[in-house]
Amino acid sequence: MKYMSSKEASEKWSISDRRIRVLCNEGRIEGAIKIGRNWSIPADAAKPWDARETSKKHYTGLECDFSYIDSLKKAIDDHRPFSKGLANSLKEKLIVEWTYHSNAIEGNTLTMSETRVVLEGITIGGKSMVEHLEAMNHREAILFVEELVSNKEPLSEWNIRNIHALVLKEIDNTNAGKYRSENVVISGAKHIPPKHYEIGELMQKLLVEYQNEWKKVHPVVRATLLHGEFVKIHPFIDGNGRTARLLLNFELMKNGYPSIIIKKEERARYYDVLDLAHTTMSYGPFIELVSERVAESGKLWLSVLE
Repeated sequence: MKYMSSKEASEKWSISDRRIRVLCNEGRIEGAIKIGRNWSIPADAAKPWDARETSKKHYTGLECDFSYIDSLKKAIDDHRPFSKGLANSLKEKLIVEWTYHSNAIEGNTLTMSETRVVLEGITIGGKSMVEHLEAMNHREAILFVEELVSNKEPLSEWNIRNIHALVLKEIDNTNAGKYRSENVVISGAKHIPPKHYEIGELMQKLLVEYQNEWKKVHPVVRATLLHGEFVKIHPFIDGNGRTARLLLNFELMKNGYPSIIIKKEERARYYDVLDLAHTTMSYGPFIELVSERVAESGKLWLSVLE
């Protein structure tokens, strides 16, 4: 990989050298490496968006009653720490069902029982290698997200790209973890994703908004917005939906809520509320869907704990 100095980046982007160094220190320039007192910046790094230039979005439908969900969370927290055996059994159940439904939404034909068998390392006759890889990769991506939460790592473009790289590992190594370099349309949706050359700046804006503006809202709202606005950008050529659902659960788990599963049977409703959010900024119906699933997961945990 070719690198440039902060001075060269300053000339390329018409940003002062001092500001470039500040952005590097803030982690705003992906891949920048500090060597001594100087910075080496990837030559193909996207021009950093200036977070000082605020442009607030006007979302609607964010005001919801989360008292029931929060009461379930408190009841679950009262049982912590969980026994190792219980934690492991719930984790295995989650991995199988989350993997099955998330992949099935995208067209994977493995059944729930077949997904379980594939995750145990057994090959299913009549199923493609891609479908096997999608199941195994998704499990690895879940484990990576759990590790991020356990280590209290902040969300970053680097980690989003790492999650996506796991989702597409050995399926499409050329595009795994890399932003798309072509324009796309989404079948059946009114929303048209942004041009490929806008992705770098839009992803920076998304992370700045997530780290600043969304601090004020309930974690369930924040998780829903993260999923919705990420998919709206559609930064990757493939695997955006699975990555978005992993990011949604990252945010929920980070805040102590149980992870959720958006089921295959809800695919039509799920796509409808997503498209509504993308075209009108109305997130109420999507938040309602996520809230229902959080409540469902909370009740499942309590049924085992009590």
